[in-house]
Amino acid sequence: METEAIEWIQASLRRFVTWGASSAMIFGGVVPYIPQYRDIKRTQNEEGFSTYVCLMLLIANILRILFWFGHHFESPLLWQSIIMIVTMLLMLKLCTEVRVANDLNTKRRSFTDFDPSFFWHWSRFTDYVQCVLAFTGVSAYITYLFLDSPLFVELLGFLAVFTEALLGVPQLYRNYQNYSTEGMSIKMVLMWTSGDTFKSAYFVLNQAPFQFTICGLLQVFVDIAILLQVYIYSAYPQKPVSHAAHATGAKAL
Repeated sequence: METEAIEWIQASLRRFVTWGASSAMIFGGVVPYIPQYRDIKRTQNEEGFSTYVCLMLLIANILRILFWFGHHFESPLLWQSIIMIVTMLLMLKLCTEVRVANDLNTKRRSFTDFDPSFFWHWSRFTDYVQCVLAFTGVSAYITYLFLDSPLFVELLGFLAVFTEALLGVPQLYRNYQNYSTEGMSIKMVLMWTSGDTFKSAYFVLNQAPFQFTICGLLQVFVDIAILLQVYIYSAYPQKPVSHAAHATGAKAL
């Protein structure tokens, strides 16, 4: 009787840990963006945050969902992708509203202008939605055509996780352009680092496809590089960029 009780307790603990790890995977990815979202909303300034981070995550998670149709993986990872897409759209909506409100230029740019110099720097949130829907439609059609090809499916999975692994690169470059991390939420980067470390360990322990593990580790290295920027630009302040140069950087990223 006592042995059965111990086994029941152990089984319950295992279920609880599994449930907790799955919940952390599903919702943990969006938590780092909460402090950044609040900072932008409070200051009404989005220049310190690169919206190309949103682009990278939208592409990565759309591709990951398509990868699931060819190679089923852990359900928490699928739900994580769906929730992340919604979160990135909310971030884009706020950033677009703040930027347009502060922009003195009355000329508006739209997705249908097909102007490469203003790609991902449009004046309406609906333009970003149109771009995301267009990318999803084209990618889904191509996936449907080649879903029976194991090589294509594995390549799709690699592109998904590799794109996500590089999500910190636009922020790294934005900081380098500005010679500063001002406007970027340090809490967000710290949460990136802890979350990516946990995620990489989760991939290894749950024997996720090898692409997930490799690119998870790459994310950790990029996160550490951004944290080094925080230290360097705080300890050794650089000459501030001019207003004109700052505006150009904001347009570029």
